Amino acid sequence: MATHAARLPTFFISHGGGPWPWMAGMVEGPYAALAHSLRRLAADTGGQPRAILMLSAHWEAPAFTVQSHPQPGMIYDYYGFPEHTYRIHYSAPGNPELAAQVVQLLRAADLPATVDPQRGYDHGMYTPMAVAYPAADMPVVQLSLLQNLDPATHLQLGRALAPLRDEGVLLIGSGLSYHNLRAFGPAAADVSKRFDTWLQDTLRLSPAERTQALLNWENAPAARQAHPREEHLLPLFFAVGAAEEEPMHVVYHEDDFMGGVAASSFRFGSPAG
Repeated sequence: MATHAARLPTFFISHGGGPWPWMAGMVEGPYAALAHSLRRLAADTGGQPRAILMLSAHWEAPAFTVQSHPQPGMIYDYYGFPEHTYRIHYSAPGNPELAAQVVQLLRAADLPATVDPQRGYDHGMYTPMAVAYPAADMPVVQLSLLQNLDPATHLQLGRALAPLRDEGVLLIGSGLSYHNLRAFGPAAADVSKRFDTWLQDTLRLSPAERTQALLNWENAPAARQAHPREEHLLPLFFAVGAAEEEPMHVVYHEDDFMGGVAASSFRFGSPAG
């Protein structure tokens, strides 16, 4: 494997809802704090990545599946948004060589892995990346969740792919630290705050304690109220698994996202350089 000048950190980012960067008033209004954090992502990374490998909450498959198209298309996986948001395009290139390397690493770790030569980008990727890398010149490869949604397996996923950090690949888990669409805004204030407080406290623990607490995340305060289904939380396990011995840094937090949600994003490890 080729080496890179310095090991890149990993990230778990809260990506927000739907195609918000393309909607009038969102970036300057309710998404201002999240947008600010995403604009800092390149600086928070330190060294220049050669590519991004992103695990998106919006793709589940029977095996860990990697995009292998050199120029993925668009998937408009949201509903009820303005008509123009179904014509937006984020033209970042893919990276078939990286996709093949991911499959090789996963199979070596006895994890089920395959490629999808047709899969396009979903909004878990292009919504945050349109703010972080607006020029769309950073190669991005998406990776699916395993549809069994097992936390331990997604930690193993991160461990298996950790060597990519030394080769200039930025590993990002894209989800939401709170994801209960039936209780959003003011109705989420208490529940999201209790879960977010537990999450931050847990991520500050020693590596062994942190891993064990995350594996028992359903015992956290308001856990299943914050995540009735865990697909938006599991990208965090990927980011932690790939930087299991390294400290957490909060790179985004607010207590009144969309009128009352406590939401956070995290970096694991220090900026490269």
